[in-house]
Amino acid sequence: MDTLITWLIAALVLGFFVIRYWRANKRSEALAQEAAARGANFSDGPKAQHPHIHADSCIGCGACVTVCPEGDVLALVGGKATIVNGHKCIGHGLCAEECPVGAITMVMARASASSDLPVLSESHETTVPNLFIAGELGGLALIKNAVNQGVACIDQIAGRIDETREHTGAKDVYDVIIAGAGPAGIAASLRAAELGLSALTLERETIGGTVLKYPRQKLVMTSPVEFPLHGKFRKTQLTKEELLAFWEKVMQRTDLNIHTNEGITSVLREANGVFRVRTSLGEYSSRAVILALGRAGTPRKLGVKGEELPHVLYRLIEADHYTHRNILVIGGGDSAVEAAMGLAHQLGNHVTLSYRSSQFSRLKDRNARRVEEHMRANKLDVIFNSNPKEFREGSVLLEVAGVDGACEIRELANDVVWIFAGGTSPTSFLKECGISLGPVDHDSVELKTVPTRTVEKDASRHALPILQ
Repeated sequence: MDTLITWLIAALVLGFFVIRYWRANKRSEALAQEAAARGANFSDGPKAQHPHIHADSCIGCGACVTVCPEGDVLALVGGKATIVNGHKCIGHGLCAEECPVGAITMVMARASASSDLPVLSESHETTVPNLFIAGELGGLALIKNAVNQGVACIDQIAGRIDETREHTGAKDVYDVIIAGAGPAGIAASLRAAELGLSALTLERETIGGTVLKYPRQKLVMTSPVEFPLHGKFRKTQLTKEELLAFWEKVMQRTDLNIHTNEGITSVLREANGVFRVRTSLGEYSSRAVILALGRAGTPRKLGVKGEELPHVLYRLIEADHYTHRNILVIGGGDSAVEAAMGLAHQLGNHVTLSYRSSQFSRLKDRNARRVEEHMRANKLDVIFNSNPKEFREGSVLLEVAGVDGACEIRELANDVVWIFAGGTSPTSFLKECGISLGPVDHDSVELKTVPTRTVEKDASRHALPILQ
């Protein structure tokens, strides 16, 4: 009798945990399906490289879900790995590496999602001869891909440089001009120095490129990557700070010719094959050009008096750096609303959002709900029908239209301003350079690393210490 009771109790306990597990699994799956539907409403899915899951091979182990650095890109739905927030995916590729049965491969976005991408050859050359593109401007977001492409472009240029020099026959011409000092541009600069090419690197802001926009301690590399004149990073994970510290060492090299705060405004290839590269400060000539500009574009200015003041900004990197401030955010899109809400959560901030229209009309559902909650809770002041009139040290003037159409000028105490008015897309710049754009269907093409060219000469004198 005691044995029977013991077995009944054990069965009840086991049944309890089985039911609990089943309910938790169903709840998790329901949340995943909800996330998938919400993600579909927010975007058209992955914009560049992303995992392609072979459902017939997937065993539903969930290894890919737990390893994703972005958190909730993948989930298990119906016992199979599924992309639920594709717009968050930046193509780390760890899910493919972790899958024990090889059910995941990394592919590019479908053609409809890449119709504004430049048409590139396998060697990353555009439709303009000797004009190359490396990094996320060509559709790849990962640092390791950008580094590999920057190196591969230089290898192509070096392989044909004797012929190019003979053809152009011009003096005082660089072998290559590199636009951008982010991951692709820095790798290209180092490779050009390693191969003895005369090179000039132009960066409109400062060294680091897109990495500078990442939050502190953000994971920026998830697998080993090798920089020319440096070697392979021994760490498989690097933070923003570690990578920027390495790039500071790069800037100290005497054999690199890098101009910061000098952005390219135009690239024109002349009949003899020489490129005329104009910048905000001058003009240069080159036999080849690599565009490693990223896809962020140039922030749009409002043309308001005082906009040149140092506290008027266009990009929010880390909200937690700003506390106990009077802050004005200008704009009515998702970027502006998300920045305003993020800043409103920081200690001691008083945040005002200025929007020129009478109501929000182009927000994602989630942001529309959240901003309404912030307004009702008095966490965020929103002034509709308003435009900045003048930025001053310590204050800002807003022109606000009333219900009767009459305008009044309000002066708000202010320490920092963020303007989210969109920007100039790099697409128009590419067209001005003569580069053809169009859909490129890579959906069935697995991404591969491009091998680098062997350096025949001794480059040991150039080597930098490996980052430990």
